[in-house]
Amino acid sequence: MTYNFCTLFDKNYAYRGLAMYFSLAKHCSNFVLWVLCMDGEIYDLLLGMNLPNVFLIKLSDVEDNELLAIKKSRSSGEYCWTITSSFMLHIFKTDLRIRSITYLDADLYFFSTPKPIFDEIGDGSILIVRHNYSKELYYQEERSGIYNVSLVCIKNDKEGRRCLEWWRRQCIKWCYSKHENGKFGDQMYLNDWPTRFKGVHVLRQKGANLAPWNLNRYIVSSYKDQVFVDEDPLIFFHFHSLKIYGYDNFSLYLNSYLISFFDEKVVYSPYVDHLNAIIKKIRNDFPKFTYGFDNRPTLEIRLKQFVKRKLLILFYLRSFLR
Repeated sequence: MTYNFCTLFDKNYAYRGLAMYFSLAKHCSNFVLWVLCMDGEIYDLLLGMNLPNVFLIKLSDVEDNELLAIKKSRSSGEYCWTITSSFMLHIFKTDLRIRSITYLDADLYFFSTPKPIFDEIGDGSILIVRHNYSKELYYQEERSGIYNVSLVCIKNDKEGRRCLEWWRRQCIKWCYSKHENGKFGDQMYLNDWPTRFKGVHVLRQKGANLAPWNLNRYIVSSYKDQVFVDEDPLIFFHFHSLKIYGYDNFSLYLNSYLISFFDEKVVYSPYVDHLNAIIKKIRNDFPKFTYGFDNRPTLEIRLKQFVKRKLLILFYLRSFLR
């Protein structure tokens, strides 16, 4: 069976997107990755790299009149959220033989085979993953949603296509990086999918979508080069909030998260090492490509993160002393 995955990113997410691809290629031998290139620079870079099992899609191939009509009203990030469902539908229309498509955020990184994910969906049409917030961050579920659009698997059947068409319509109407009437980006539309659509399966694997916001729910361990989340193998980690300022110059996570030294060692260090290797290769092979790095946060943002971190520490201390 060939697994069809898709992702989208621009020049600023180049190193993350490439790390995701290489980790997927390491752990999944039979796959195709469809990449929607959100700008010309990333298209040219990936075209020059000629990566195996990758199909490059230009933004203009997916955009239609409805998307173009609202494009100027969305930020670049909001437009990425808006176009995700349209991209997935485009793939189904491009190749009618595709049985399912699995969207992946570009900042995911695979540590083992994704096969257990697909074993779970069975006869279902739609697979989604929960945020599974740690206790101290559970309040975020109300603001960011029950489910996370880090991985969404949709089958090319009647209910799967109905879901994508509905999601596309909602995102064209409203998809912004703010909270309004129970909405946030493209993500909170997923909240009622288990009741709105038939055949929705919520992934049970603890090792899928491990992230800085849920690490403290689990016991992370390592044995013979395999990382485990409680008793489940770590399949992929979502490196949300990691910033790349340059070669060997990273901010691993927002100060509002508390990550142990062990988790940094077994989860974050392999990813950072791989990012450094990719940055070095791109610099050598494509010296004109100077993108992919983040701007440093302002003093105001750093102060807010500092306060959040102190509040989290107080939360842990109170929980420990009870």
